Amino acid sequence: MIESKTRALRLMISRWRLWFVGAPKRWLVLAFAPLLLVVLVGLVVLSYLEQPIAPDSEPQVVEFTRGASATAVAQRLHQAGLLKHPRAFVWYLRYHQQTQRLQSGEFLIDPHWTPAQLAEALIHGRNVAYPFTIVPGETLAQIRQRLAQQTKLQQASDQQAWLKLGQRLGIGDNLEGWLLPETYLYHKGETDVMLIERALVSMKRYLDGQWTNRAPGLPLKTPYEALILASIVEKETGAAHERQQIAGVFIRRLQKGMRLQTDPTVIYGMGAQYQGHIGRAGLDTPTPYNTYRIRGLPPTPIAMPSREAIWAALHPDDSNSLYFVAKGGGEHHFSATLEEHNRAVRRYILKPKD
Repeated sequence: MIESKTRALRLMISRWRLWFVGAPKRWLVLAFAPLLLVVLVGLVVLSYLEQPIAPDSEPQVVEFTRGASATAVAQRLHQAGLLKHPRAFVWYLRYHQQTQRLQSGEFLIDPHWTPAQLAEALIHGRNVAYPFTIVPGETLAQIRQRLAQQTKLQQASDQQAWLKLGQRLGIGDNLEGWLLPETYLYHKGETDVMLIERALVSMKRYLDGQWTNRAPGLPLKTPYEALILASIVEKETGAAHERQQIAGVFIRRLQKGMRLQTDPTVIYGMGAQYQGHIGRAGLDTPTPYNTYRIRGLPPTPIAMPSREAIWAALHPDDSNSLYFVAKGGGEHHFSATLEEHNRAVRRYILKPKD
């Protein structure tokens, strides 16, 4: 009996000894447990931030409405298969205090973005942009017709809105010639007036700068007259290298008081009556744009001139040519005398048919 009690006591003492011997290690583990937990959480967060948001998906365009919450945005992306962990993404935005900075509109979402790249796109408005190109030589009517076909562009303008735009920017009621030809990007929900205003401001800025640096001695009194001449040069130009020569012909004709006698102005003045052929009736019909009948420039531009046409109108060549006639391939034959010009007409226009 005593021996059994002794053995039991020895066993208990042995267990206590093992406990106390191992206690420092256990207390050490307990002491560092919060730190280990923080490190573990940090590793999980770091792994999330470095992983693609939805690596198995394809890029998509997703639209977010104005005022949508971070949770709604994350759920919308999750439903589209573009965000695996929407709740984690919302936590990320909240941590960085970015939940109120999300933009509205259409966004092209790349599923290989990290959460940080996704947040950057949604906050700084990398939304989908659509191009609209104003082509050199287009008329205002043609541009308005094409604008009406842009389904992503809000059609907010009417005639009154266009008039107010011109008046507000100090160019008058007629926007013909005032839209700088180039490609403009717009986002869904923007209005056509917003796009046109950018094109108008660009043209005004460029024209003013070129007018300041124009060649001396030009018979042009205002930047607007330069714009009118540039539009004629644009419509007459079939070969880019001839712009200055064509501008030179018109400048010298203006200096000498000669009529410009240019078909594009007649066509513009005919409007809907033009059906591909001017004819004698078109040349004889007096309109403000019939430069076979009037002297000087027409009252307004006849199209949208390019930068190059404006530069040519303000920097014409200094030769002595007063006439030109199309000789094919978009190029012209230039002449200094009427006699030479008539020979060129017979050669290139009235030549006998084979």
